[in-house]
Amino acid sequence: MPDGLIFALLSLAFAGVNDVVFKRYAIKDRSRGMVIFGIGVVWAGLQATKIGVSEAGLDWNAATLFFGLAAGAFLVLSNLLFLESLTHIPVSLGSTIYRLNTIGVVALAFLFLGESMGPMKLAGIVLGLAGVLVLYRKEGVAHPALFALFCAVAVAASLLRAAYGVVSKAGISRGADPEAMLLILALCWVVGGALYALLREGRLRLTGKKAAYSLLSGALVCLIVNFLMAAIQQGEASVMITVANLGFVVALLLSAALRIEALTPRKLVAVACAAGAITLLMRA
Repeated sequence: MPDGLIFALLSLAFAGVNDVVFKRYAIKDRSRGMVIFGIGVVWAGLQATKIGVSEAGLDWNAATLFFGLAAGAFLVLSNLLFLESLTHIPVSLGSTIYRLNTIGVVALAFLFLGESMGPMKLAGIVLGLAGVLVLYRKEGVAHPALFALFCAVAVAASLLRAAYGVVSKAGISRGADPEAMLLILALCWVVGGALYALLREGRLRLTGKKAAYSLLSGALVCLIVNFLMAAIQQGEASVMITVANLGFVVALLLSAALRIEALTPRKLVAVACAAGAITLLMRA
């Protein structure tokens, strides 16, 4: 198996776990901005430590700054909206809608990165999307209008997530320093989370519970983005990000194990679709 796909699968696994952590956090009325701020602080600390240990020199060129800030803005906004969506929709559905950014990634990578669009890749992407769409179901929802609204919020988060992945790949292709970009991304979370908490929520207070979630999710996010960055450095963005996006399978199974949600036949079909998609993409 190519190294790029191994990194993408590791990003997938940690993303699925983090989706469940996000859902547990979003169950109660807690500040979204402060947890993003806390995650950014933890991630920035871990990223700086990694850079220090490796003794790698950072190249703060124009491409690093431009693409790093652009990708950071897209990633912060996508995660804030994703957290908001999980307040009113199930984690399995929220996670899968969020991973619909596959559509955006493939389209943007084809248009702006010149990546190929072969039949095997298309089949894998379609199967992965089928696994996502099979979970969309709003029958029996207490507030259908609210449910639809927060599904739309999850879709917006998904589109921003797609932009983040493609901008990151474009930056690397144009000579941006990956390590410096990751540090910029982390700092964007610090600034973006604090601004959201202050301006949108009107509260800037870090409690012990928020700090605990920040520590756990900060470590997970650091792993997610570092493995994804390593993956897209070695392979096509449309393939690597599509594989990483199938983390909804991990979120689904973990939610069932923790009894957050039941594991239904519909969800098992989604898992089968995801497994098939990974297999096809590995051969693309």
